Amino acid sequence: MASGKLYTYPGNFRAFKALIAAEYSGAKVTVDTSFKFGETNKSPDFLAKFPVGKVPAFEASNGDCVFESNAIAHYVGNEQLLGKTQADAARIQQWINFGDNEILPASCTWVFPCLGITQFNKQDTEKAKEQIQKSLTVLNNYLKTRTYLVGERITQADIAVACDLLLAYQYVLDPAVRGSYINVNRWFTTLINQPNFKKVIGDFKLCDKMATFDAKKYAELHGGDKKKKDDKPAKQKKEQPKQQPKQEKKKEPEEEDEPPKPKEDKDPWAKVPKSPFDFDAFKRCYSNNDTLTEAIPYFWEKFDKETMSIWHCEYLYPEDLKKIFMTCNLVGGMMQRLEKLRKFAFGSMCILGEDNNNQIAGLWFWRGQDLAFTLSQDWQIDYESYKWTKLDPDDEKTKTMVKEYFAWEGDFEGYGDKKFNQGKIYK
Repeated sequence: MASGKLYTYPGNFRAFKALIAAEYSGAKVTVDTSFKFGETNKSPDFLAKFPVGKVPAFEASNGDCVFESNAIAHYVGNEQLLGKTQADAARIQQWINFGDNEILPASCTWVFPCLGITQFNKQDTEKAKEQIQKSLTVLNNYLKTRTYLVGERITQADIAVACDLLLAYQYVLDPAVRGSYINVNRWFTTLINQPNFKKVIGDFKLCDKMATFDAKKYAELHGGDKKKKDDKPAKQKKEQPKQQPKQEKKKEPEEEDEPPKPKEDKDPWAKVPKSPFDFDAFKRCYSNNDTLTEAIPYFWEKFDKETMSIWHCEYLYPEDLKKIFMTCNLVGGMMQRLEKLRKFAFGSMCILGEDNNNQIAGLWFWRGQDLAFTLSQDWQIDYESYKWTKLDPDDEKTKTMVKEYFAWEGDFEGYGDKKFNQGKIYK
């Protein structure tokens, strides 16, 4: 049984791979609490053992020195984690590589700007989002008939891929995004709630609201270097006024940075009669409780038909829908553009069918009796691509539809052989 010392900093998700593996294998791995990132890993003694100078790094009690998180996890693992057969070992390595190559780079590109670690680049972030969704689709389809990635018990494949997804699930995969990947969510929550996982990562909270680029935090983390650079060319600052008159004509950047226009915009909901329905309370109930036995009864108990309305939508151009993951991106893109609408609205968009034979249909409710998308120009980007039908809340058909669309199960009448594939929640 392996034993030794792990060098890392607190909260390093890469180190979690080895620490969780040790919990399962029984290996005695202790974290060096005296380690100081930027100091210890730059010392001659550390570099003599680990020439790359990165962490996590592991020094076994027998003198073996191993760096790279997956290699360390392999070293402290056991037969169950690493694969009892050559075929299982290959599949485990397959998913470990999948996590490292397909998930982790995109996750870091998306999340790190939100933490102020790296500068925000819109094009890179959008590509990262697409890559994460593509990877989650692969996992979701694979896990449809499986509990774990390889075999019937937890292996290093599950540990590695789950750790690669920790940042995304913690900061950016909010309910609207992750709602499409029910099989991955079930697998992920099963893992993070295992005792051996919780001993390492503690109580894990799924993302409630997607994080965005934190310019203030980025400036705090990186401002020191900038000041040093600005202190040097003092003469240039004195010479700048000569050039100022030429620049006075170009005030567009300053005007674009000023927030008066957004602040002057009226709340789109201001003219809509208030409702006694507590949207936030319902959303919490829906997220944290069983849909059929608690969320739907709660909805009908609190629903106020005088101040609220229920709507069904159906995509008008199903012939243009091809691959399921592309349809998911279409729905996700619409939801990302609807910000203030979420204040007094809730929607469940369902993707029915399969590749090259699918349709989008959804059920929404919001405050007011009219189509909410017309309240603001910002909300009118995608809604015209759908046919919207107002439903009678007293009709039994409406009650059936609420049950089907909120619980993501049922016959979904009117769509022939197109069965429920996956869904996205807007809340």
